[in-house]
Amino acid sequence: MKGAARLEAFLEMMSAERGASANTLEAYRRDLEDAAGFVDGGLASANADDIRRWLDDVAARGFARSSQARKLSAVRQFFKFLYVEGMRTDDPTGIVDTPRKERPLPKTMGEDAVTRLLERAETDRQMAENDADRLAACRLHALVETLYATGLRVSELVSLPLTVALRDERFFVVRGKGGKERMVPLSQKARAALRDWLEIRAQYASFKDSPFLFPATSESGHLPRQVFARELKGLASRAGVPAAKVSPHVLRHAFASHLLQNGADLRAVQQLLGHADISTTQIYTHVLENRLVELVSQHHPLAD
Repeated sequence: MKGAARLEAFLEMMSAERGASANTLEAYRRDLEDAAGFVDGGLASANADDIRRWLDDVAARGFARSSQARKLSAVRQFFKFLYVEGMRTDDPTGIVDTPRKERPLPKTMGEDAVTRLLERAETDRQMAENDADRLAACRLHALVETLYATGLRVSELVSLPLTVALRDERFFVVRGKGGKERMVPLSQKARAALRDWLEIRAQYASFKDSPFLFPATSESGHLPRQVFARELKGLASRAGVPAAKVSPHVLRHAFASHLLQNGADLRAVQQLLGHADISTTQIYTHVLENRLVELVSQHHPLAD
């Protein structure tokens, strides 16, 4: 069976046995014909080096690693078919590494942007003209100060127990994913914002019996994270920070990035964020890399 016939037989199998759609079949055809251009005797006779050369060319053409991996998957399926059908006694793709998908860098905020956000939250609290506005402004101020001071997950933040603030201590223990506990810090500004919030909170009888620091009439009994996220975007707009780039998760990333920029150890940041594996925290190493380059350029005697 010639190369073209083998390709058609493979596509027929994908359609009949796997139920592949017309679009999927066309994508397979394009990828396999593309790979075939790098093998003189046809794709069915390719070896591992032929496949690697093709992948190198795919990368050089600017395809993302996810696209490279998808194209290689099509070729793997083709050779698996040839092996099962007895048209080849080996699979050359078995020793070809799959292009690793790039892990996107976390979205974060600069220190100046965070400062504007926090200052605006404090201003809104001070300028509130009625009880309802004062309640909302004090709560939001306490939320953003606490989030930036601790790097909590938004679900952890909105469900904090009241006892966290009643103790008025520099550290508290939070229960995170999997029920694991970790210690996180509270800055002086966060503690002051929480004291202000407690004073306002105590004035509302409906909050009296709630075990949550940020109670609400929601099903959970505490402030929904969606409400906080919406209020945070409103605060960003008032602070002159692009609202589309601000979320509770972005503030958590800012907490970690700013710690590393100012000399914190990666392992310590891992513990503060509650990551079970340090490889999760290593998405922030780009911050360390930038800092190290800056240190070398400024202080190494042979630096330009």
